[in-house]
Amino acid sequence: MELRQLEYFVAVAEEANFTRAAARLHVVQSAVSTTIKNLERELRTPLLERTPRRVLLTDAGAALLPRAHAALDAAREAADAVGEVRGGLRGTLRLGAITTVGLIDLPVFLGEFHRCHPGVFLQTSAAPSGSQGLVEALLERRLDLAFVSGPGPRPKGITMTSLATSVLDLVVPAAHPLAKRRSVSITELADLDFVDFPSGYSNRTVADRAFAAASVPHRVAIEITDLTTGVAYVRNGLGVALLPRVALGKGQDVATLTVDDADLELQFSLAAPSERPPGTAARAMIAMAREFLWQG
Repeated sequence: MELRQLEYFVAVAEEANFTRAAARLHVVQSAVSTTIKNLERELRTPLLERTPRRVLLTDAGAALLPRAHAALDAAREAADAVGEVRGGLRGTLRLGAITTVGLIDLPVFLGEFHRCHPGVFLQTSAAPSGSQGLVEALLERRLDLAFVSGPGPRPKGITMTSLATSVLDLVVPAAHPLAKRRSVSITELADLDFVDFPSGYSNRTVADRAFAAASVPHRVAIEITDLTTGVAYVRNGLGVALLPRVALGKGQDVATLTVDDADLELQFSLAAPSERPPGTAARAMIAMAREFLWQG
């Protein structure tokens, strides 16, 4: 049994699809299929059940998966140890980031990390379901670290390194009846159409919780996935929005108000799985994040 076979098996098991697994591994699909068949032949049992829509684990495959993860983790730790002896970090760091970071300058930070550790390949991806999707990817071992945001306690199985906090402010068009005020009560927002992120995004979670706590309906008319688009919708009179204060800057043709009786704090953190030790590269990024990004 080879590590490459286990790596391919884990990719197919996690993606539930040979095509997506091949794209993730940067190889052709036939190579993945052949490798898995050879592994099944070596173990003398089917590991995967191929169906027209997805690939499922057999009982043998389900038994192998956690042990395959453990073997790959051990191999990574061994490579890290050798890399340190040779004078530098090596390997791949799978990093997730929400598309609406805003609270920190992520490109600058990742550029600094790359300059300090050029031997580490940063494989960065976003999740279409926001921070919730990134947390799920961490728990499923598809990511090593993720920059996430959200309210409340940390999810089970996840360790959070706090980096920054912000508050969601109400953004309205310049001609809106509320535009000349400095603050507003959340009860005054009941009949307004909102521009907001889809469920699973931290901004939406913070807003939904605040409205639910006040027993006020949160009517979302337009869903967005980035801050700039949200401000543009507001500017053009299509709704109002709750957006992070530090990411807004001085928008033209919009006004910003505080919501003075609601908990709209947004926390930005670097998340890691708590049930497996981070690799050397991941530990280096966590340490650098604490040093360079913490805004407490």
